[in-house]
Amino acid sequence: MANQRSSFTYDVFITFSGDHTRYGFAGNLWKSLSNRGINTFIDDHEEDLSKGNEIDSTLLNVINDSRIAIIVFSNNYAFSSFSLQLLVYILDSFVLNHRFIFPVFYDVDPAVVRYQRGTYAEAFSKHEKKFKDKKDKVKKWRNALYQVANLSGFHYNHGDGYEFEFIERIVEEVSSKFDLVPVHIANYTVGLESQLEEVCSLLELGSKQVLTVGIYGVGGIGKTVLARAVYNKIGDQFEALCFLANVSENSNLHGLIHLQNRLLSEMVGLKDIQSENASNGVSVIKYRLRRKKVLLILDDVDTLEQLEILVGGLDWFGPGSRVIVTTRDKHLLAFHGFDIIYEVQELNHVDALELLSHRVFKQGTVDPNYTELLSRVVTYASGIPLALEVIGSNLFGKSVDQWQHTLNRLERNPPNNIQNILRIIFNDLDQEEKNVFLDITCCFKGYELTDVEDILHARYGEDVKYHIGALIDKFLIHISLDGKVTPHPLIERTGKEIVHDESPSDPGRRSRLWFQEDIVQVLKNNKGTSNTEIIHLDSTLIENEEAIEWDGEAFEEMPNLRILIIRKCHFSKAPKYLPNSLKVLEWWRYPSEELPSDFDSKKLVICKLPNMGFMSPDLTGDPDVSQALDKIARVVLQISHGDFQTETAWRLVGLMSSVVGLSCYALSPSFDRLIGSVLILLRQSFQLLTINWMLIFVAIFFGCPLFVMHSSMNSRQEVGTGIPL
Repeated sequence: MANQRSSFTYDVFITFSGDHTRYGFAGNLWKSLSNRGINTFIDDHEEDLSKGNEIDSTLLNVINDSRIAIIVFSNNYAFSSFSLQLLVYILDSFVLNHRFIFPVFYDVDPAVVRYQRGTYAEAFSKHEKKFKDKKDKVKKWRNALYQVANLSGFHYNHGDGYEFEFIERIVEEVSSKFDLVPVHIANYTVGLESQLEEVCSLLELGSKQVLTVGIYGVGGIGKTVLARAVYNKIGDQFEALCFLANVSENSNLHGLIHLQNRLLSEMVGLKDIQSENASNGVSVIKYRLRRKKVLLILDDVDTLEQLEILVGGLDWFGPGSRVIVTTRDKHLLAFHGFDIIYEVQELNHVDALELLSHRVFKQGTVDPNYTELLSRVVTYASGIPLALEVIGSNLFGKSVDQWQHTLNRLERNPPNNIQNILRIIFNDLDQEEKNVFLDITCCFKGYELTDVEDILHARYGEDVKYHIGALIDKFLIHISLDGKVTPHPLIERTGKEIVHDESPSDPGRRSRLWFQEDIVQVLKNNKGTSNTEIIHLDSTLIENEEAIEWDGEAFEEMPNLRILIIRKCHFSKAPKYLPNSLKVLEWWRYPSEELPSDFDSKKLVICKLPNMGFMSPDLTGDPDVSQALDKIARVVLQISHGDFQTETAWRLVGLMSSVVGLSCYALSPSFDRLIGSVLILLRQSFQLLTINWMLIFVAIFFGCPLFVMHSSMNSRQEVGTGIPL
């Protein structure tokens, strides 16, 4: 979210009138805001303009350098000509620059302020006499009071409740304006500022109309970067805001209801629509947001349905709202009736050269031997930032001859499609880098980097971190600020198209499967082949979803399957066969209590079956014991069919023993049944383990989380992922 806090000297400026307010409410408000870490300036001036005193320029600078103004109206406020003149200046300055004004009506009715009744009428009667030659000034004071009193604010009368609770409500509202986290734009940008200013001017932020703005352009041109920059620049001028990234991809993966949930969660804190269809979600969005001034940005939209379900009409949102959509399809924006359509421009030659030079030479000086070659790249890339970054990253550290070779290959292909460039870059990778690139773009986008390293280490061995590092250096994958692997959508699409092109009409002959319909088709119809190396099924889980019917024999046709990950899908039965080639097996809701009897787990490095959760039937009446055993079962089942180092085994056993020992000590009547069930689990899962029963007895007797287990297993590789309990 936008956070321009750092561009202001003060977070809050408080103005009021009268000693009673100064040493009471205003002083307490200043103290509460300061205690919250909000840098607050309190105006202690009390001047009378009738004596010729003007507002000090230092005070005006403080107002200009403050993010929020809090104006405390009391019964005696209007008697101060100084406060009224200050009010006019604050109103003009803050409205012009789209900053927040919070009026506080302290023991005075807002209508009294708005229409200058009661003590305010008495005060203005005196002002009109004192300033009879400056009637325009008095008129401005009246107008300012009317405008500010119409703003949303806070009203307190003595007897309405505790004053400190009223102050706390103000502090919470002010704090919410600073709980804004900017979205990451890019590590290095050029040519962005001018386009950012153009879009912001088109948004007409001073208007109370609801405006829709479409940002379009070719792939890789920088639409998302521009939208993020807009979000960061203007976001703190709205009551609620949301940046929905990768709408096209997330709509296909998780459905539009999921996106509606995210929108409502970010804007109003509503976690679940609890609706069976998107139409219900539309009603909730309209009802919840129709009075809010919102900023909604949808990134990478590619269908009319996405627009209709997520932004609908202008009546969905409150006055002053702005809806921004990025897309490659200009016709989509026109068809939906967007108010403003903005085309992102290519970088000019100077900016393109700067971006390319940064990628190639980092912070160093440009080598004059490369000057002509740099110009050739800029000309070829046609000002598309993604093309410049990918090509530049891949040319980093290479000789002039290598540059010549790469450019000759590039220039034989038309640059009008960024994916052509990406394919050429892909072809220059070595074989293992190609494999890692395809694995990530097809199956592991959004994973934690450490998890990707663990999974691919199981497949490729020690060199995988080097290969991932090489892909990062070549700008083919990116690691987000929160440590997730996030290739650019166009790069991801290129990787998926490369795999799709292995066998366009027969998914069973492709090396990697990630699309649910393809996977279900292959498994139900037994269409797998020796080409299949990875199956990654991670679709949206639907409650009460019908099980996928299959005969369980499909994996017999996949002797080279290395990685099998199935999440959030329910199968009617367990597989009758699993390939012995498997190195990674993760299957949520695995439909059995045991793996196939002929499965040889010697090559298996990572095994996660977190939802098998079988229990000994005679313990179901003892919920505390059952809960303890359920945790043990999950640990045992995750490691039971993998080879791991002795040190890891001892750590895991110590963890299990904590649960066993303490549970047994607390539930001694259930001791026999508990030990019996543990024996069953251990017998099923650790067929070659021997147990020192004397030490178990000692651990149980003292309630100590220690017992010793001796293993005769051959230890090879350590379990590569964490084990959730």
